[in-house]
Amino acid sequence: MGTVHAKSMDPLPMHGKDLGVNPDDLMEPPEQEADAKQEILENKDVVVQHVNIQGLGRTKEDLLGYEISDVFNAKNLIDVMKKAHIARQRLLRLGIFKEVEVLIDTSEGVDALPNGLDVTFEVNEIKRLTGSYNTMVGNNEGSMVLGLKLPNMFGRAEKLTFQFSYGTKETSYGLSFFKPQPGYFERNLTLNMYKVTGQFPWSSLKETDRGVSAELSFPVGPTSHMLKWEGVWRELGCLARSASFAVREESGHSLKCGLSHTMSIDSRNSAIFPSSGALLRINQELAGFTGGDASFFKEDFELQLNRRLFWDSVLSGSLWGGMLFPIEGKPSCIADRFYLGGPTSVRGFGMYSIGPQSEGDYLGGEAYWAGGLHLYTPLPFRPGRGGFGDLFRTHFFLNAGNLCNLNYGEGPRAHLQKLAECIRWSYGAGIVLRLGNIARLELNYCIPMGVQSGDRICDGVQFGAGIRFL
Repeated sequence: MGTVHAKSMDPLPMHGKDLGVNPDDLMEPPEQEADAKQEILENKDVVVQHVNIQGLGRTKEDLLGYEISDVFNAKNLIDVMKKAHIARQRLLRLGIFKEVEVLIDTSEGVDALPNGLDVTFEVNEIKRLTGSYNTMVGNNEGSMVLGLKLPNMFGRAEKLTFQFSYGTKETSYGLSFFKPQPGYFERNLTLNMYKVTGQFPWSSLKETDRGVSAELSFPVGPTSHMLKWEGVWRELGCLARSASFAVREESGHSLKCGLSHTMSIDSRNSAIFPSSGALLRINQELAGFTGGDASFFKEDFELQLNRRLFWDSVLSGSLWGGMLFPIEGKPSCIADRFYLGGPTSVRGFGMYSIGPQSEGDYLGGEAYWAGGLHLYTPLPFRPGRGGFGDLFRTHFFLNAGNLCNLNYGEGPRAHLQKLAECIRWSYGAGIVLRLGNIARLELNYCIPMGVQSGDRICDGVQFGAGIRFL
């Protein structure tokens, strides 16, 4: 809860010759007076008369007024402490303070009420320039990240960030500006400029993106929404001389301008090892409406349900799916299609090695679905219980999915029939390790089934690392 200091309601008076009174005469009455005032503050209404903030430098006071105003609505001492704690959390959430301490005291002065309180927030601002370096785990790849931040640029929680990332498959750098709405931190605007160079060996493809984007995030009831416009200049090339002709055809420059919307609702108690709750995420993207060479409508979703069973075991079910519809008769680009397979989706298959391919290069598909059923249990005999052992789980899984291209001249029934054909599936068991609350590692023994011609399999032990798993 942080540190909340509440001073004694009425300190015992000093005594001695300097006061000119007998200490014995003062011993009993002040004790009764203190008890009476303590009872008033704890069990009866109080009034928060003043809220002060100490330690401000470049931060504007009007920004903080939105975050602490609810403290004035407290009705008793316990309520004051609760609302002060909430206000402290809201101040820390702004990302502009290193420390926030709370001091609650009785009101003093000529206008002080018998039941009046003063609340003081003592803050310590973050430096004007901060740097960071760390490692980051993506979907079966790792990277080193260096960053520079200018927090609280204009005094209202704005943030300018420069970030450079060097990874096993991707190198990027970018500049972003973040601006929240005062009083509603969940409503914020982010502007980005970036360059990303990635290698995709499963497709013998390399891609360089240079782009700008604007993102608007906001909540609506229990759901979170993000509206995004992105303009990106894409340069596609062959990663190897042995690249197939289908990949070579995709090489060259293109411009994509797209509008997208993401809606999510997440009631899980953990993003990595959830034991209860659900996640629903739906994303739509429309490209070509604001210009560019690419023209398509793309929609995909993610659903996850979790339920705790006996002996700390958890049953989890996941379902993914998506479709891409080309517009104006333009064929879809290899960089926009869906990919499936690997330790983070349908286990037992090579990374993104399911579906249409040409000469060993996987081209992606315009429609897919994938589902998974998982049983997570503690390690046998519970070694390291209550400590390091809680980072591990035993994992039993059953995965299935399919990826293909559709003939959009046919009806929905034909589309569903094609997605139901040639289903790949796998089952197995393994061990899962949680890395903080941002990523996880899996070491599984996989048995792939329903293998089709051209699929690349990983029969036996398979290692996976990432932040998003089926």
